[in-house]
Amino acid sequence: MKPRSLTAVIAVLFAAPLTFAQADSHVPDVHANAPDWVNYVRIGAWGLDRTDADTIVTKATRDDVFGIEVDNDIEGRYESFINPQEKLNAIRSVAEKAHRAGNRAFVYVAGTECITAHADKTPHTLAKEHPDWLQRDINGKPAIFGGGSAFWIEPGDEDVWVTPYATEWRKIYMQHIREIAATGIDGIYVDIPYWMTHFEGWENTWASFDDYTVAAFKQQTGLDAKKDLKLGDFSDPNFRKWVDFRMDTFTKFMQEIDQNAKSVNPQIKTIPEIYPGIEEEAVRVGADVYSLYPVVDAITHEYEFGEGDHMASSRMPFDWFAYRAGMESFRAFAQGKPTWILNYSWDGDEKVDKKESMENLAMSQVMAGANFWDAPGHSMAGSNDEATRQKLFSWIHAHEQTFYAPRLPMHPVGVYFSPQTRNYYAKDFIKSYRGILILLMQKHLEFQVVTPRTLAAFHGPALILPDVRIFSDEEKSQLKTYLANGNKLIVTGNDATKFGASSNIVHFPNDPGKAYSTPLEGDFAKANPDSQRDFLAVLGENPIGVEASSQIATSIASVNGMPHVFLANFAGLQGHVNPIQTVQKGVRIIVPGQLAGNAYFLPFLGDVKPVSGATLAGGTVYVLPEISKGAVFWIESAAPAPSGAASAPARAGGHK
Repeated sequence: MKPRSLTAVIAVLFAAPLTFAQADSHVPDVHANAPDWVNYVRIGAWGLDRTDADTIVTKATRDDVFGIEVDNDIEGRYESFINPQEKLNAIRSVAEKAHRAGNRAFVYVAGTECITAHADKTPHTLAKEHPDWLQRDINGKPAIFGGGSAFWIEPGDEDVWVTPYATEWRKIYMQHIREIAATGIDGIYVDIPYWMTHFEGWENTWASFDDYTVAAFKQQTGLDAKKDLKLGDFSDPNFRKWVDFRMDTFTKFMQEIDQNAKSVNPQIKTIPEIYPGIEEEAVRVGADVYSLYPVVDAITHEYEFGEGDHMASSRMPFDWFAYRAGMESFRAFAQGKPTWILNYSWDGDEKVDKKESMENLAMSQVMAGANFWDAPGHSMAGSNDEATRQKLFSWIHAHEQTFYAPRLPMHPVGVYFSPQTRNYYAKDFIKSYRGILILLMQKHLEFQVVTPRTLAAFHGPALILPDVRIFSDEEKSQLKTYLANGNKLIVTGNDATKFGASSNIVHFPNDPGKAYSTPLEGDFAKANPDSQRDFLAVLGENPIGVEASSQIATSIASVNGMPHVFLANFAGLQGHVNPIQTVQKGVRIIVPGQLAGNAYFLPFLGDVKPVSGATLAGGTVYVLPEISKGAVFWIESAAPAPSGAASAPARAGGHK
């Protein structure tokens, strides 16, 4: 259950108007053809018990924040799990007020966690009345916790984690989902639907081994989870089946939530909150964002890559680049659905300015096309600085088409994300995959994260397989088609294709992604991307050239039919010491002659400026103004963007 600064919190999000008619007649249909509202959220929060909804909506409008998330968790509090009516009435009331104001609202519910308040003073707790519902470790120990186990659990409270296979619990849970959807609320926000493996002492349990879950696994595989597995041994075929089963469980759980909600209100959105990203934690807790994106409408990532307290104020440059690699992966997994980021900028770090930290976090996210949620400390509610948030949201609002219109590939190098390889060989795969992504960002090459869902549609000239060890027959067939079309495969580390020698296949047995990860993680400032020159040489030419410091993370895409370059500057940042970047001067963009045209530069928190170009042999070079935190460059050329870039609506208007 997510930590909250208040017992009941309203988180307010800025979003585009809905593109459909709501059952509530007060909801205006302002932009009939606008993209979905969830793609444009700008996220903030207020405590419901300190003010009323009318005041919150007024403050939201003032701060350029729009949409209301009600935290009156029915599923995660045993008292309301038994009797939800009072909270259902509150949800209906907030939804109606939000709609009258032209707003949107969605409600927080827990996934599998449930708290009984003052459990030490009542016989009526979930664990006491339904012990069979609880997740358990392999020795039968139930997932029951008290105050101090997590900072959101009060002394005397009972915190339990329920197996999603508990038949009676799941029936009641889904009934509540349908009742919530019937209130007219616009979305259901499901917090951490996980197996209990993240509290102290539970990290290596690979739970749950309760009777319901063991029986479900037996029915699906014929195996006894308590006897037939070598827990934690990924070379054991039976343990791999357990890993797959656990992950599939929560994908289907979220799919069932979505189906139940939409059976009552077809327009309602389901939004899970997930903290694991692309790394091994996704396998351990069983919530894999790659698998979840197809069955939900958006995902909120509490993705905290970095050391220590995970604050923006504490991040080093490597942390920022690795964080960016995660977000680029999420955007690829989403396939056009929105990526919300709930992360934290500052928590009392006396040596680092909170406003700078907030701006750094927002910049890093919007340059990746993700939606920014400002929150203080490790709370979901409030802001470290409301004036800074207002400035950020106003600027994002004014330029939302630049950041949130679809980003389409032009002439990218592909980097393959293999879910099954990550599931069974997480550390080796991520080291290779992330190392290559950071290398391409530092060399300012256009890249595209490719997955099994998007492999057939990938048309870039080269595809990198970063230590990929597992391919399905379908994946191999698609790779053969890709090669037959004259494209190039670049295999680093292990070669699971078994395609044999070919002029279109280049092998790097000494994996450059892993090799480059070592200096990146050791001393990022001294890591030299050109140390991998042999690997870089086989990637081919990039139509759009970017000459900039390797401390700038770059991504290139077509937006609204125009080539865009998104630049995030992390030069000079030092965790707990310095949150102000070294200003970058003389960054140059070189484009082919047919793409030359009117060029524009948008500095982070600044205004759009025209950029003049100078003709070179076969192309045009644009020298950019100074870049402090980040910037976007684009060209309105007469010629269409290169292959893969479909036309899109013209850049116009904001969502209100």
